[in-house]
Amino acid sequence: MQNTIKWGMIGCGDVTEVKSGPAFNKVPNSALIAVMSRNAFKAEDYARRHRVPKWYSDTQALIDDPEINAIYIATPPLSHQELTIAALKAGKSVYVEKPMAIHAAAGQQMVEAAARSNGKLTIAHYRREQPVFKKIRALIDEQAIGAVKFVTLEYLQPSLSPKELADPKIQWRLDPVIAGGGLFHDIAPHQLDLMLYFFGPIEKSIGISGNQGGLYQADDLVTGVLKFKNNVFFNGTWCFDMPAGTQKDLCIITGSKGTISFPVFGPGKIELIRDGKTEVFNFDALEHVQQPMIGATVRYFLNETANPCIGEDGLTVMEIIDQFTKKED
Repeated sequence: MQNTIKWGMIGCGDVTEVKSGPAFNKVPNSALIAVMSRNAFKAEDYARRHRVPKWYSDTQALIDDPEINAIYIATPPLSHQELTIAALKAGKSVYVEKPMAIHAAAGQQMVEAAARSNGKLTIAHYRREQPVFKKIRALIDEQAIGAVKFVTLEYLQPSLSPKELADPKIQWRLDPVIAGGGLFHDIAPHQLDLMLYFFGPIEKSIGISGNQGGLYQADDLVTGVLKFKNNVFFNGTWCFDMPAGTQKDLCIITGSKGTISFPVFGPGKIELIRDGKTEVFNFDALEHVQQPMIGATVRYFLNETANPCIGEDGLTVMEIIDQFTKKED
């Protein structure tokens, strides 16, 4: 591949405004040269505001642009499979948003397409490359809390207000046809992928879900258990129908000699407790949360380093989500 990754971005939604889009021009050997939206005005407006040289309203036209050698897919999950396969067939490498697809079967097709193509596939589980989570993994690897025994995760959020339910930016996330599920499918991929990043392959997954609030079609309560091949156990609960003021974002890793506690979506803070003493690690907020991952992806696309999140890991996350939310026959 050339010594510069020249990106074409499909989708100009909120996630691209600060979290990801500007970072493509801020990492070495990377440039965002074209954006695409089906809404031509939106594509042109985004390109103008972010000083991107080209814009398109046709997906295939962007994919076929000979100057582009990598595609960033930032559309809702329903289109991830089709767009990823089209880009890979065109010989372009792909960085695709999470969740990688609406279900595991679609994710499997994406992984197989990558194996058949000359392109590369990376999943945007970007927390893997953020300093706070790299520090947690380092503490685990150096056995700062001894041998890890189990992990508990609670993510609790108040019920959506009528105003939020009417917001188009939220509505698509609640539509199983477009998003694969509801808020669980939007939030949990980050948390579940971190567990894979920390502990490796899983041996077994069991879960159950339901819709208690009845505010939208998708499940608003999910609980699940994982057993990893290294004998670490995980138990997670996600509820999006809580009373106001009861929100919680907490993951606790318990080992033979202590605990590591942290929020996944909150401020960059780690609390390490061992031998009766508490040590706190604080991390500054990132201007562009995906920038470290985009940098690692660029280096991978340039054959300088390993894939920071392989398609198979994204697929495993989808398999876990499917297992946790499957309905009994």
